[in-house]
Amino acid sequence: MKNNALIHRRPQRSILAALVGLALTPTVYADAFSAPELTHSQSDFGGVGLMQMPTARSMPEGELSFGVTNNDEYLHYTMSLQLFPWLETTIRYTQVHDMLYSNDESFSGDTDYTDKSIDAKLRVWEESYYLPEVAIGLRDIGGTGLFDGEYIAASKSVGPLDFTLGVGWGYIGNRGNLIGDKDSSSDCGRNTGYSGNGGSVDISRMFGGCAAVYGGVEYQTPWAPLSLKLEYDGNDYRSDFPVTRGKNDMSVSTPWNVGMVYAFNDWAKLRLSYERGNTITAGFTMATNLATLSQTWVDEPMPTYQPQQEKDDLTPEEWVELTKQIGQVAGYERAKVYKNGETVTVTGEQTRYRQRKEAEERAALLIANTGVKAQTYRFINTAQDQPVTETRINTYSFKRVADHDYPNAAFDDARETGNPVAVSGELKAQTHDDWKFGLAPSLTQSFGGSEDFYLYAIGVKANASYRLGDHFLISGSLYGNLVDNYDKFKYTVPPDGTNLKRVRTLTRQYYEDTFRVDNLQLTYFDRLSRNVYGQAYAGYLETMFAGVGSEFLYRPLNQNWAFGIEGNYVKQRDPDTYLNLYKQERHYDSQTARYYRVQTGVLTGHATLYWQPKFWDMFDNTLFKISAGRYLSEDKGITVDFSKQFDSGVIAGVFATKTNLSASEYGEGSFSKGFYVSIPLDLMTVKPSTDRATLSWLPLQRDGGSKLHRQYSLYDMTDARSPWFTRPPQY
Repeated sequence: MKNNALIHRRPQRSILAALVGLALTPTVYADAFSAPELTHSQSDFGGVGLMQMPTARSMPEGELSFGVTNNDEYLHYTMSLQLFPWLETTIRYTQVHDMLYSNDESFSGDTDYTDKSIDAKLRVWEESYYLPEVAIGLRDIGGTGLFDGEYIAASKSVGPLDFTLGVGWGYIGNRGNLIGDKDSSSDCGRNTGYSGNGGSVDISRMFGGCAAVYGGVEYQTPWAPLSLKLEYDGNDYRSDFPVTRGKNDMSVSTPWNVGMVYAFNDWAKLRLSYERGNTITAGFTMATNLATLSQTWVDEPMPTYQPQQEKDDLTPEEWVELTKQIGQVAGYERAKVYKNGETVTVTGEQTRYRQRKEAEERAALLIANTGVKAQTYRFINTAQDQPVTETRINTYSFKRVADHDYPNAAFDDARETGNPVAVSGELKAQTHDDWKFGLAPSLTQSFGGSEDFYLYAIGVKANASYRLGDHFLISGSLYGNLVDNYDKFKYTVPPDGTNLKRVRTLTRQYYEDTFRVDNLQLTYFDRLSRNVYGQAYAGYLETMFAGVGSEFLYRPLNQNWAFGIEGNYVKQRDPDTYLNLYKQERHYDSQTARYYRVQTGVLTGHATLYWQPKFWDMFDNTLFKISAGRYLSEDKGITVDFSKQFDSGVIAGVFATKTNLSASEYGEGSFSKGFYVSIPLDLMTVKPSTDRATLSWLPLQRDGGSKLHRQYSLYDMTDARSPWFTRPPQY
């Protein structure tokens, strides 16, 4: 790999091949000596299961599935992620056919009623030779009650057959063949409504109401692409939403459902079933595994060890060429090279390799090949021109490693890391890249709205920055809109009766112009002491707010925790102008015929604890961020952000914010929550990179619990001190 190899590959399938393949792979058939293995598939509701009913099975860790399922009553859009080997999570949007979004036809238009759901399945026992796999699950947690239910399931495989027996409550157990008085109500007295404005978890009704035994079997046929399913349904559909609200007929001819799954390849499956004895259901699932996504990129070759004759110093031209090569081959931006006696020091921001040792070894080889006399190479990794970490290379040990002087010689044998210390010596050369430009695609999206199920805005961001010395940075971004369907949006202020100052619910007003200035600010960065970093900033800090602020972070080297605090004074930008701010707090909205308030000045900020647990394998490769403080709508509370990193470097996270606002004050959803996936760019491009692309999902955009979207984070900036975002792949 290191001998002038230009293409780096790993054996796992790539994200592009997994999701955007243009041709189907050949069908695989069993031979006389080996039968095809059963691969479990998704249920109609998302998550591993039969058809309507869940099983105890789960997918491999990191498996991400997208599915769509349709029948006469429902259209389900699902996304399931196996976050841990023992935890499956599912997000689902369901549209109810022939029922409008609300009772007001002028408000709903032709948009179907849309429900949002979250499911979780916890494996409590792994299958053994004699005992089945056992799982406990919750469906539609904190939703509006359409599908909420709980279950305990056990699954056992016998050759090509996988049997499941379970007990379900709520929606899953409405048949009531185990517990329930069906004469009193269709749901055995269980409260299927929702409290507040939805989104709250109602523990009191869990494992209550009707209870039913359900079961089934999945069979892997000798023909590898095809598996069959048989299911005894635990639901009788008498309390389904189209029946109770829409007066539709969902009669059941038989509790037995039958289905088939056809696998086009390892990432695409077609699901067909005949349910209730009278309903055809069809679905399609695409999947990839976030843990095994691979790197495939074209790169500069690793230098070979070919040192020239030793010399005390290099010519100015040789120093300039060396510095240029350190940038091009080792990936150091704004590189500076110093020499002090027999020590050569390189400072710069390493932006190419998540495996930092790769960059350091490349740079060490480049220096060694010049023949310059030295006992030590120092590599000081910087971020925003502030020193973050230091690596020292003993040149004698490095020569032995490069010459393979002993068995199993490794670069780590010559390498030592620690806190950066002050640079001394003569500056020999540097790369002058004070200006930085870039273009990036931008996607703004929302799901489940009344105007259309999916609203989107696709555009391009032009970013530019100019560095003034080692501490000051001027940066800005200009957004250009390419295409969107936000013209379908009927109002800009939600008429839900809440009286908060409108911050994020005015977001769509900021997307009406083709061009807008998203950000324009001056930032000061500094390393204040051995473990303390700081920044101060002023200007147009984000699309909706301008002001001033600062942040301080205490982050010990190679520790699994850090603590930061930030504070800001901001005012809301006027969306009808490019750079003006709101001067009046109270405004009138002609579309809703009501007044609303905006933020004309607020102090907002948070104290945040960052913690990567190390004491419990169950939470290995995870990060907790716990913030407490004041939000943009002047509410006070706490935000908990939990994320899991897979071996490939892909991060999946969830966050929730609870403030001193009541559910009625907050509005629909009761409190803020959301999900995100952060993908290293080197998994999606042909060039190695430490950058990431983040996709986020918020069920609703509300005003309460809203934070300022700051451009720079000290925790992200100092990541090399205890790598999380730039952690190298673990496979």
